[in-house]
Amino acid sequence: MTLSRLVFPKSIAFIGGNECAIAIRRCKEFAFPGKLYAVHPKREEIEGIKTLKSLDEVNGPIDAAFIAVKREPTIEMVQQLSTKGCGGAVIYASGFAETGDHALQDQLLAAADGMPLMGPNCYGFVNGLARAALWPDEHGIKPLERGIAIISQSGNIACNMTFTRRALPLAAVFTIGNQVDVDMARMVDFLSADARITAIGLHIEGLPNVAAFAAACEKARARKKPVVILKTGRSEQGAAVAMSHTSSLAGADNLYDALCARYGVARVHSITAFVETLKFLHGGALKDAKLVSCSCSGGEAALTADMAMGRGVSLPDFNADTAARVRATLNEYVSVSNPLDYHTFIWNQQEKMEATFTAVHSGGYDVGMLILDSPPPPLNSTAWYVAARAFAKGAAANKARAAVVATLPECMPLDLADELLAQGVTPMFGLNDALTAFEQAARVGKAQQRAVAAPILSPAPLKEGASRLLAERDAKSLLATFGLSVPQGQVCKVSDAVKVAQSIGYPVTLKVSSESIAHKTEAGGVILNLKSPEEVQEAADKLSKLSDEVLVERMVTGAVAEFIIGVTRDPQFGLVLVVGAGGVLTELLKDSTTLLLPTYREEIEAALKSLKVWKLIEGFRGKSGDAAAVIGAVEAVAAFASTHSNRLEELDVNPLLVLPDGAMAVDALIRMRT
Repeated sequence: MTLSRLVFPKSIAFIGGNECAIAIRRCKEFAFPGKLYAVHPKREEIEGIKTLKSLDEVNGPIDAAFIAVKREPTIEMVQQLSTKGCGGAVIYASGFAETGDHALQDQLLAAADGMPLMGPNCYGFVNGLARAALWPDEHGIKPLERGIAIISQSGNIACNMTFTRRALPLAAVFTIGNQVDVDMARMVDFLSADARITAIGLHIEGLPNVAAFAAACEKARARKKPVVILKTGRSEQGAAVAMSHTSSLAGADNLYDALCARYGVARVHSITAFVETLKFLHGGALKDAKLVSCSCSGGEAALTADMAMGRGVSLPDFNADTAARVRATLNEYVSVSNPLDYHTFIWNQQEKMEATFTAVHSGGYDVGMLILDSPPPPLNSTAWYVAARAFAKGAAANKARAAVVATLPECMPLDLADELLAQGVTPMFGLNDALTAFEQAARVGKAQQRAVAAPILSPAPLKEGASRLLAERDAKSLLATFGLSVPQGQVCKVSDAVKVAQSIGYPVTLKVSSESIAHKTEAGGVILNLKSPEEVQEAADKLSKLSDEVLVERMVTGAVAEFIIGVTRDPQFGLVLVVGAGGVLTELLKDSTTLLLPTYREEIEAALKSLKVWKLIEGFRGKSGDAAAVIGAVEAVAAFASTHSNRLEELDVNPLLVLPDGAMAVDALIRMRT
């Protein structure tokens, strides 16, 4: 059933007492244009509305209901509303799955029989677009024609968001509690299709269905509707002891990063960055993050340049034409560069400042920002308003994206912030959060430009059966059938090692061959670069103490770099691919990135290029590696994992030796269900 009637109701039934009285008061303050019903078996009236003793007395359709009674009678009310064809209900009561009572929550869902339920254990929502408030508390939302929507699992965090004094154009907040029915995925899907919603902010504690959420985010990306996530609980998942290195690299938080990267979702890690990023995205995403910064202080210019380091933003210098235009508006004492310190020679001179800022905005930057901290009342801030207005006019003359940024949040006057927002210039409270917002807006914009849809997750459950760790040669043979290059080799008895080595050709590597030894190097089960029968015999004698069989392989030499390619399994996300710097220092370096499966070539290539070790492939000290071979190796592992998605538990290729011509998997670990 659609969420339209619940979220944009024309009639609301309030079932309960004190909480309902507050919610009705909020609707009246909004001048809700529809019909309000109050249902209570004992009270005569609630907030000036004559009460009905039961839902049976409601004469007319009910689009939305706010139920604020104890948990057991809540189920009965839901059933009655469903029978009457109600468009949906907000369940205020707690004491369901969040306290361990899953059976009662299941009864609640069954009683709804397809009617949308928001909650239980939730505050409800305030929708300024509909002038509706199914909300038993204070809030700071004003009626709007268009704006941002925030969805939160926390009622208090949602409440706090409505109280912000940062010129945030917040149109609606929704709290969804336990997500028994209406969850994050469903809300994102519904709201991203509404042209009045400019951006969607999500406070997430957990997702009941990651695949559905991914599909909703992909729809939002295709609709060019920005989504921003603030997720709490970022610590790594507690997992059983794993055999591979991969599991130590792919924590649960990394998987959310991978999801956001794939579907063009902005991810931030603080409340203030959440607000500022949403506010900036209210004006749309950016194609890139090429910034131009203006201030009347060399100190602020240097601070901006320093704080931009290490982020996905850049401050490219002016081209010759733009530099000439800017220089013509300033005197000879000003050095024209980006960030621009325009000094105070033109301070408080509207026309001169406007000329400079018009020239600056003509440079074709993705966003221009003016660093401006205004004095508080009762100090005279007129000159600061002149600067802000001149900057806004310069942006408008070029139809350029602009932001006025206070380095200290308290130095942005609210009346100026509102004025700027009305002119299409974003007022930003804090330089650090502003740079985060620009970085994330570019990330969202680049994803929106992608024509090809990203694959949607479809986690396959593990089949029943025993878990088996494959012998290394068996693991390599399986991967080779999917296109992964592996060294020539053969498993043999220790007594036959010399004969096999001679048939393969020197130099060779000897490894213990045993399904019970996962990490052979740590066990002393690997001996490299054997160049003669005598060396092979000596090595075989040593390894005979660990096993009566050895793996003899052709030694791979001339490697430019070492990579790890691994697959691990997450309870929610399913199979996950990890690529990074490999070898014995894998866990120490932790130069890795995570991809969700299934994946695709463009995503693999972008992930590899984000690694520090990739510089060795591109070329370092006269040597370079075969980039296409590395990408092909990752694709081979991903294809193997997808094919065996219901059997594969974990996989490690470590290291993958990258050569000037080719890439060779010299070690592999696979654990599968039989």
